[in-house]
Amino acid sequence: MIRKTMIAASATALLASSFLTPAMAAESKETYRLMELFATVFEKVRAEYVEPVKDEDLVEAALNGMLSSLDPHSSYLNAKNAKDMDINTKGEFGGLGIEVTMENGWVKVVSPIDDTPAFRAGLQPGDFITHLDGEPVQGLSLSEAVDRMRGMVNTDIKLTVRRNGTAPFDVKLTRAVIKIQTVRSHAEGKIGYVRITQFSATTDTDLRKHVDSLKKEIGKELGGFVIDLRNNPGGLLDQAIAVSDDFLDKGEIVSTRSRRPEDTQRYNAKPGDITGGLPVVLLVNDGSASASEIVAGALQDHRRAVVLGTRSFGKGSVQTLMPLGQYGSMRLTTARYYTPSGRSIQAVGIEPDIKVLQSKVEPINVPERERRSEASLRNALTNPDGKPAKPAAPAGDEAAPAHDDKAAEGAPPVIKLGDPAQDYQLARALDLIRGLSIYRSTGTN
Repeated sequence: MIRKTMIAASATALLASSFLTPAMAAESKETYRLMELFATVFEKVRAEYVEPVKDEDLVEAALNGMLSSLDPHSSYLNAKNAKDMDINTKGEFGGLGIEVTMENGWVKVVSPIDDTPAFRAGLQPGDFITHLDGEPVQGLSLSEAVDRMRGMVNTDIKLTVRRNGTAPFDVKLTRAVIKIQTVRSHAEGKIGYVRITQFSATTDTDLRKHVDSLKKEIGKELGGFVIDLRNNPGGLLDQAIAVSDDFLDKGEIVSTRSRRPEDTQRYNAKPGDITGGLPVVLLVNDGSASASEIVAGALQDHRRAVVLGTRSFGKGSVQTLMPLGQYGSMRLTTARYYTPSGRSIQAVGIEPDIKVLQSKVEPINVPERERRSEASLRNALTNPDGKPAKPAAPAGDEAAPAHDDKAAEGAPPVIKLGDPAQDYQLARALDLIRGLSIYRSTGTN
């Protein structure tokens, strides 16, 4: 029976080869030769390396090398890492709370996740992690580096961080269970502030709940929304499409194009804007990546939102997670995405409509005796409506409130996103919404 099976297989191979063109046959022959080369190297390592190596470890390292050499986002995930990935997209996992990639052999921070050890330590997009507990990361694959940063909850790890403009510094972090609340919101006077930290399975549902809550809280005086996507590393494509659709009545949201033109997909908005057409300002920075850029690009191209902040990260590729049974899965870059106007943001990012750098603004304290207004002038006319004169208030009257958040030792201070007293970009976004709201109400009278 075995002999018959082998003969049948050989006959099938010969039949298949008869339909190959000379070029295809040559390419197939070269492929088999390279596979033989791989098998030869594999056997020599097994037989002659200075220490015994498990077959599983060799194959896993080979798969990692093959995929990670393609681009920074393709990788092999063994069974454990595949499970961690699944937990991550569902909104809860253990670790430091940091999205990373590899660049020139170093671990690069894409963004820290709000209210996690990495965020509280003051890590910022663009930081390079050079050492883990004193050991260099160069030579490690991305999955190996991530594996070392993860560990038992309440255990410590020391990261050595290199940041532009500062000397390298060490940050000690305590691992924690990272429970991600992807959407947060609060009212800033008559404006709704909504922060989306990443795109997980519940993001669109949570966004709608928060917008409805703000509508009820603020009422008819609601002037608009600030949607904060800063330091949002991305996530699920379908959630980015759904969130974009929440603010659009019609038109294309995004298209994805792979190596085969017939596989091009276009995603269009359905009628219905959850804000009722109110002004929207979208905040982005260099930590806004992937799914965040899909939302920013769609709303910018349709002129549905004013994009404010700094240029986004520039990840314009789509990864597909392909299960490999008991051996885990592989994450492979399978397409590029394009904004409604047909532009690719790969490696260039989304340029904001209004560029605003994050800054630290402090009031200038002028002594009360030096502060002047009309009311302080001798013999100034009184207000005809009977309102009492109001000399200028001291600058200290509106000082920023104190906050308990502290960066880890050696790290620069943390700016609390979402607090306009500290967050200069948000303060400018609120001013813009107020201006648009006034203009809008004046134009409709």
